[in-house]
Amino acid sequence: MAIDLPVDLFYATVRISQQLPDGKFGQGTGFLINAPSPDGAPRIVMVTADHVFTSKMTGDEVKIGLRIQDAAGRWRYAPQSVRIRNGNAALWTKHPARDVAAIAVQVPPEVASAAIPLAWVADADTLDRYGMRAGDALMTIGFPLGLSSTPEGFPILRTGVLASYPVSPLAAYPTFLMDAPIFSGNSGGPVFVAKAGAQFIAGIVTQQVESEGRALGLGIVTQAVFVRETITAMDGAPASPQPAEPTSPPPQ
Repeated sequence: MAIDLPVDLFYATVRISQQLPDGKFGQGTGFLINAPSPDGAPRIVMVTADHVFTSKMTGDEVKIGLRIQDAAGRWRYAPQSVRIRNGNAALWTKHPARDVAAIAVQVPPEVASAAIPLAWVADADTLDRYGMRAGDALMTIGFPLGLSSTPEGFPILRTGVLASYPVSPLAAYPTFLMDAPIFSGNSGGPVFVAKAGAQFIAGIVTQQVESEGRALGLGIVTQAVFVRETITAMDGAPASPQPAEPTSPPPQ
């Protein structure tokens, strides 16, 4: 089957929410990755920005906004609870140096089948390999201010460009800027490239840029290799803040 990354991410991206003690809701975005355990056991991992859990959500459980399709092709919103804390103990894995979090989740088989393969997540030299530079097109998908594109809870797609230079070496530039409208609720959403010959996750949204209290229409994107490192750290291996060794290239 041909890759259509924007559509694939509509299925794999979920809203994360939690009702807070004051009645308001903490909101964020996560996306599902098919990342089997080292022993080959099936595993679905939800990736988001670490601050979504640590700063926005203080309770033990969050809701993730799954969508289920019936035999007639109709979709329905089917939020599911995920436990992220056991008392004061966090149940997710945080990257030691970057704003990235990952947690294994149990989801229905039809949702699990929509998770993107880990191979689609960029490694340490993917951006250089594809010659990514300032002005190149990027997309991001998520839930700005907790909003969805449909009543069934599908996310909202935004387009923009890579807005900073340079993007390598990774040790010096672990993040880059994206020129696109980014809001609270977009945090944790995937940023990706989808063009002829190159479709891959380039990073995740970790912050909107503000100055003097005003949003500048820019997002800070943490490079995707740190997603890979965080998933590796789930299995007990240390996640180094240094660039990871290149792995298999994303599919084309």
